[in-house]
Amino acid sequence: MRVNPATLGAMADDDSPPPQRRIRASDKDRDEVLSVITEAVTNGRLDPEETAQRQDDAISAKFLDDLMPLIDDLPEGHQLHQRLARQTGHGQDTGPGSALQRRGATELSPSVEPGSAPPTNSVAIMSGREIDVAPGTAQVTTYALMGGDNIDLCAVMGPGVTVELVSYAMWAGNDIYVPPGVRVRDETINIMAGNEVRQSARGDGSNGTVVLKGFSLMAGHDVHLAKGYRAKDQGQLE
Repeated sequence: MRVNPATLGAMADDDSPPPQRRIRASDKDRDEVLSVITEAVTNGRLDPEETAQRQDDAISAKFLDDLMPLIDDLPEGHQLHQRLARQTGHGQDTGPGSALQRRGATELSPSVEPGSAPPTNSVAIMSGREIDVAPGTAQVTTYALMGGDNIDLCAVMGPGVTVELVSYAMWAGNDIYVPPGVRVRDETINIMAGNEVRQSARGDGSNGTVVLKGFSLMAGHDVHLAKGYRAKDQGQLE
């Protein structure tokens, strides 16, 4: 059988990648997407018509790549979207220590998995230090006696990230700095003490959540909006 040389040339030049393999969605995958949509509705991101359409699409989805567009614009679904992207081959490999990429003036997107970095620990006795929490850190634990640390969480925060800050303080306290969009949840136990979350540092959770835990005696921690996010900061921490 004779083969047309032009056909052979076209075959040789055709180095296009093979079609992407599609993976069937499970009931668990669909339920997780529905949970993200519900959380987004609670936070006021979707109107009723959009919510109903996305829920219908999630229930009827057959493949994982059918689910991804339903949550890719919802910060509540950031971690789930990353997992689905890895499963379908649409994700990019990133390792611990990868830098964060700034997507906008007020939003940071983590390029490492939350919890992939080891916990951070600090002891401050009549002293303190500067702590820049590394990307991927899930927990920071501090012990302070008549002292305290300056803790910068800007590099670790991002959509879908939760960081626990566990502090035990006596006659002391930490100054904590966050980027915009971070929700701060205070679960500390205090005796003759308390924490102050500055109004400018009270975000909606679109850039992650910081959970304050631990115990304070005649002490307290201050949460500030980090430098560079407001004109009046003029390069200084609040």
